[in-house]
Amino acid sequence: MIYRSYLVEQNLGILKNNIVLFYGENTGLIDDLKDKIIKNFSKSNIIKYNQEDILKNKDLLLNELQNFSLFHPQKIFLIRDVNDKALSVVEAAIKEIGENKIFLFSDILEKRSKLRTFFEKEKKSDIVPCYEDNDLTIKKIISNELENVAGLSPQVINLLKDICGNDRNKLKNEITKIKTLFNEKLINFDELNKLLNLEENDDFKLLKDTAISGKKNKTNKFLSRTFFEDAKLAYYIATINQTFLRLKEVNKNNNENIERRIDKLKPPIFWRDKSVFVEQAKLWNAKKINYMLNRTYNLEIIAKSNAQIDKKILIKKLLIDICSLANAA
Repeated sequence: MIYRSYLVEQNLGILKNNIVLFYGENTGLIDDLKDKIIKNFSKSNIIKYNQEDILKNKDLLLNELQNFSLFHPQKIFLIRDVNDKALSVVEAAIKEIGENKIFLFSDILEKRSKLRTFFEKEKKSDIVPCYEDNDLTIKKIISNELENVAGLSPQVINLLKDICGNDRNKLKNEITKIKTLFNEKLINFDELNKLLNLEENDDFKLLKDTAISGKKNKTNKFLSRTFFEDAKLAYYIATINQTFLRLKEVNKNNNENIERRIDKLKPPIFWRDKSVFVEQAKLWNAKKINYMLNRTYNLEIIAKSNAQIDKKILIKKLLIDICSLANAA
């Protein structure tokens, strides 16, 4: 029987048969499912093989299936890196499997794969295709894993998603870092950037601050000397958005002077950035801030929907427009 991976991830118990094949390009998901199996059957005798082991000695798996143990009446076999060469061993194992369970793991198997076809048609076996995650799946993983970390926001989730793409293994590594650094403290965006190995481009930070401050001559100067990377578009936009979101927060209460409002921000503005931020807060009202946040949102959509577009031109045009709007009445 064919099962959807997200249902199996939620509940391994829905698998009806004792021999299961997991395959696909989503190695991170396959690793997660493997971990769930090991945890779920921790009291059983877990035996790990790779395909080479069972091909070198084709009686190895059968002998283990037939060798009953009083201490571990059920055996769980995890066999990795399988392909069509394992089919004959699998066919023989089904006849001897009994109450034991066999979980096989493979990468991409084409439709014409004999192993895949066998598992799709054989009534005594289950198969779970593990396709690439989508944005919603990745966001859900981030939200679930970091739900107890203070300061988790849609902006942080989007930044983490853009950095890791659909790579679960990379995502797990970054989530572990975040849990360690921000244990019992609020997520700080600047610290998060450094933590995620987004080497801060000092030229870009200077360019970004200059553009938001409305300094046309300096903006043009820095634009000509700043090196842009297509792969960092998400970082550039997130960094710009972070400033505008802080400016928006300052704009909420006009009853106090700007510096006092800025002092109340949490997390606080770094002291070395405060004078620049005060200057920017005087130039940007709520209407202009909201307009620019919509612009950056639309820019991300355009960049993601058109792989051929020159992202360097997009970010340069955005910075020029930011500088112009900063000086508008």
